Amino acid sequence: MNPEVAFKVFEAGYRAGADFVEIFEEETRSSCLGLRSGQIDTATAGTEYGIGVRLLYGTEVLYGFTSDDREESLIKLVKTLAFGRIAGMNDASGVAAAGAATADSAMSAVAGAKVVPVEFAPEKRVCDFNASAYKDPRVLGQAVKQDFLFRADKAARALSSKIVQVGASVTDSCSAITLMNSEGLHLEMTRGRLRVNVGVTATDGTERLSTHEAPGALGGYELLENYSPEKLATIGGERVLRMLDAGYIAGGQMPVVMGNGFGGVIFHEACGHPLETESIRRNASPFCGKIGEAIGQPCLTAIDDGTLDGVWGSLKYDDEGTPTERTTLIENGILKTYMSDRVGAIEVGIARTGSARRESYKYAPVSRMRNTFIAPGKDTLDSMIASVDNGLYAARMAGGSVNPATGEFNFAVDEGYVIRNGKICEPVRGATLIGKGHEIMPRISMVGNDFEMAAGMCGAGSGSVPVTVGQPSIKVDQILVGGR
Repeated sequence: MNPEVAFKVFEAGYRAGADFVEIFEEETRSSCLGLRSGQIDTATAGTEYGIGVRLLYGTEVLYGFTSDDREESLIKLVKTLAFGRIAGMNDASGVAAAGAATADSAMSAVAGAKVVPVEFAPEKRVCDFNASAYKDPRVLGQAVKQDFLFRADKAARALSSKIVQVGASVTDSCSAITLMNSEGLHLEMTRGRLRVNVGVTATDGTERLSTHEAPGALGGYELLENYSPEKLATIGGERVLRMLDAGYIAGGQMPVVMGNGFGGVIFHEACGHPLETESIRRNASPFCGKIGEAIGQPCLTAIDDGTLDGVWGSLKYDDEGTPTERTTLIENGILKTYMSDRVGAIEVGIARTGSARRESYKYAPVSRMRNTFIAPGKDTLDSMIASVDNGLYAARMAGGSVNPATGEFNFAVDEGYVIRNGKICEPVRGATLIGKGHEIMPRISMVGNDFEMAAGMCGAGSGSVPVTVGQPSIKVDQILVGGR
């Protein structure tokens, strides 16, 4: 983006009465190679380019995007956005919007509009991954990817004749982003990510069960050295075989010990989203107005951290150009703050936390999670199990649903075991965990020392973004477990 063109865009925005103008230019190259039924069935690659323009009127947001980077196209986009706002204003505003024939005539009628000069700060260039170790997917070729996929397929099928399907994929992306705004920011960002996925399906002739392992991180194909396809296939395959032979759980209210790593998806969904200012500012969260209050026991600390080196959900600057940070959301059971973007911080009255995120140039940024987790504690998994007479050990969670406004959730257990007399007993399937996040948190009485994290994708108002969930093993004193 030429700074002179950017200045013209900002000038047009200010002429339309905007208080703040932002340009987000992005070019993303992505590819995916996938295997199913023992052969390559997916091979895609593409490049997407576009520019998003955001106008702020106080905390009112107008957003549009285009793939045309010509100056006249970008200025037309600004005028179109502004005209849409002006046309919606009533006659008492002093703007004759309803009778305006064009965007230009409407903009010229904006009372008090003025041009504000912009002086750009020195350009900053940042890379979210280790550039010196980066193996560019664009020049690597397909052979190394194919080797990974076929090794995963072979390892899973070798476990048992009950394994009837294996799916595996290697996905990568690399984005070049230019972010400029009317406060003088000029930021050039490079973001690269790699994710692998190994899914295994087994059958006993009557029923079929599936599971998967899908780690990811910042970087390129140097990361494949960290992911053993045989190990991923074996972990998933052995899990699905155990569950295939399991009986069904009898539901009811009971204590539950939740496993580490992906178990953090419940906190992410049921508590993380309601702690974003996007929910708080709309008064659509059970945590509104509760900063400084106890919402959990002293053993509970929860963090959202965008600064973790090489972790899937990390980034050095957020999608508004604010440096990311380690944000303590809950400390020793006390709610400390929310995750915020520019608009949310203003409306809620807190500092910006570098949490503004968007899927691409097609979305305006809003507050979103990055790497969100329950911090490790001092308890052991053995001590948690020993403290339960009759309950459930949810070793690994699967997907589910949540209502962010109420915190109500319903999540399936991918791998579960009965706890009886303080011991892990037979495997069970068909379990679901049902509750409300803000009601469950005070019931977390033990937090383990076996912390792990897991990669995922989160969909919300600004699209689908890479996030990491995590936790050590935790004990919830009582939760509703749904059974067959």
